[in-house]
Amino acid sequence: MIDLYYWPTPNGHKISIMLEECGLEYTTIPVDIGAGDQFEPDFLRICPNNRIPAIVDHETGISVFEGGAILMYLAEKCGRLLPDGQQQRFEVLQWLFWQAGGLGPMAGQLSHFVSYTRNPVPYAQERYANEYDRLLAVMEVRLRDRDYLAGEYSIADIASFPWIVPYRRLGNDIDRFKNLRRWFDNVKTRPAVRRGVDLGAEWPRNEARRDKARAIMFGQNADTVLNAAKALEK
Repeated sequence: MIDLYYWPTPNGHKISIMLEECGLEYTTIPVDIGAGDQFEPDFLRICPNNRIPAIVDHETGISVFEGGAILMYLAEKCGRLLPDGQQQRFEVLQWLFWQAGGLGPMAGQLSHFVSYTRNPVPYAQERYANEYDRLLAVMEVRLRDRDYLAGEYSIADIASFPWIVPYRRLGNDIDRFKNLRRWFDNVKTRPAVRRGVDLGAEWPRNEARRDKARAIMFGQNADTVLNAAKALEK
């Protein structure tokens, strides 16, 4: 049994999709990031970065945080979605790290300036919109002669898909990219992907606390980490 510490965000969806694809038994533990659950001592013992997702594998006693590391762990555990051959393996890993270092952070910053800033910041929004657009084009070119990012469906596709899902809210139109559109439609029809994305969709969002949630999620600094660490010492 695996405990999944989760909230329905793109980073959370990476792992819920992967668990569904692997057919592994898991229990979902909600971590409401707008309420500050990510600073609870029990969670910080598993994830010192106070970010979801994280897992605890009770079969092995291993806990893992960071989406890319979790995907690799689960792929090795279930023997799927990460090839054994060196060349094929690194085809997958380079695109997994491309997502972790580029697509996810750029889309996340764009999402912040589109949805969470009180006052528009045109330069920032344009800067991240352009970079998100560039990264979509990188995928478009990559997918010209293959069905998936590393040839066969893999953890690289699972990592990237949740960051393409909000393309409309982020002001883009993937119909401009015929190969990306094909890839997106193929991935989203997979039953495991649908189940993973739907996990927690019905959980209530308290719009009345939106300002508080904004302060919790985006008002963090070094003191946030140090004060949370003190709580672990008690």
